[in-house]
Amino acid sequence: MAPGWHKDWHVGVRATASKKLVAFISAIPVHLRVRAKTIVCSEVNFLCIHKKLRSKRLAPVLIKEITRISYRRGVWQGLYTAGVVLPRPLSTTRYYHRSIDWQKLYDVGFSPLPPGSKPSFQVRKYSLPERTSIKGLRPMEKKDIDQVLDLLKRFLLKYDLAPIFTREEIEHWLLTQSGEQVVWSYVVEVSYLNQM
Repeated sequence: MAPGWHKDWHVGVRATASKKLVAFISAIPVHLRVRAKTIVCSEVNFLCIHKKLRSKRLAPVLIKEITRISYRRGVWQGLYTAGVVLPRPLSTTRYYHRSIDWQKLYDVGFSPLPPGSKPSFQVRKYSLPERTSIKGLRPMEKKDIDQVLDLLKRFLLKYDLAPIFTREEIEHWLLTQSGEQVVWSYVVEVSYLNQM
């Protein structure tokens, strides 16, 4: 429930008999800067379909429904990611995974075992040191939000296409509010007195 979220942008499909959720898609409103112009888009995410229903062409139905709901609110652009090549993508990128708990990822089928390797070697390969080599690194706190927002805004200015973040969005996305922690954010605190 990001700042500005709409309840009707959470779309689910339930089984008739069991009432179990078998498919879901969601979107949130985002402000996007395209050169000097700002547009409101819907960022579509969390498309999930039960394994037994994946061959039933339910994904296009959910995508059409979230598109219809966005249009009804006057939002005409949508942002989404795809692991396949799209006919006319807005942007492309290459990303890498850095496994933190390789054994768990292997057990659930996400990470494969490379040919000629052993699980114990992979666990050792991806183990992290007890301490970081970056001096002044600490968890982000509420008092850091304004400086993080300023730094992020200045960084994003060099791009023709960039999201526009508010203070509330930085707090929502980067600080742990309550419940299970999903994102860990850190800042580097530099003492200018030590540099003189």
